[in-house]
Amino acid sequence: MGSVVEAAWLTTHLVTYPLGLVGGRGGHRPAYRIEHLPPIQRGLLLHHLEAAGTPILLVHGLVDNRSIFTLLRRGLSRRGFGSIFAMNWSTLTTDLRRAALDLGAEVEAIVAETGYERIHIVGHSLGGLIARYYVTRLGGDERVHTLVTIGTPHAGTYAAYALPLPVIAQMRPGSAFLTELAEPVPSCRTRFITYYSDADQVVLPQRNGALRHPDLKSRNVRLHGVGHISLPIMGAVVQGITEALAQLDHDGHTMTAGAIPLSTSGRR
Repeated sequence: MGSVVEAAWLTTHLVTYPLGLVGGRGGHRPAYRIEHLPPIQRGLLLHHLEAAGTPILLVHGLVDNRSIFTLLRRGLSRRGFGSIFAMNWSTLTTDLRRAALDLGAEVEAIVAETGYERIHIVGHSLGGLIARYYVTRLGGDERVHTLVTIGTPHAGTYAAYALPLPVIAQMRPGSAFLTELAEPVPSCRTRFITYYSDADQVVLPQRNGALRHPDLKSRNVRLHGVGHISLPIMGAVVQGITEALAQLDHDGHTMTAGAIPLSTSGRR
């Protein structure tokens, strides 16, 4: 069943891909009136105004663009989040560190535009590695409240041996880039949520999609039978992200009694 969904979504994504090249990056929509909003959006604005306004930046993976997040953007908007951005980083880059610097510039632009000092980032595949490097090696934890990664090869992937390109080589297990990511990150403020699947065809072995670092506060969520391209569109992933970002205050604590906090106890 998972392979059928993966094939169907891949076909759909190929159709929507050109729209991601020309579409807008999104923006900040301050809400001053709420009576016209559906109940779920109204509820988020009434009870969790800080969460609803915190900007969210979506970062795509290799040979992709913002169109991969079509359904996730729709889900976040329906939940009531009013500041959703999606950047297209250059897939011609030869160094993920350069891409992380570009990500940092985009974050600063969003901070300046919205007035929020900290934002959330959601990264798919290689986009999650770029965001993690920015957060942990370039001081991005001062700007990033929560980083959600989806299908990201945190410990590398043997699929990266398929092509001898510099940026892909950085995803090989034991590469200098991944070794740098494994270095200590004392007092990192950012909290991590990591989605990975036992059927991911790109992250090999699949367990490398989990984030395990002694200094990082991470909750790993393992999915069953979901392909790499399908991960950002799965209902469980979209719902999980919207619920997590709605329940976190600016310090990373849950705002509703009984909600599951992000902690190292959630690792798998």
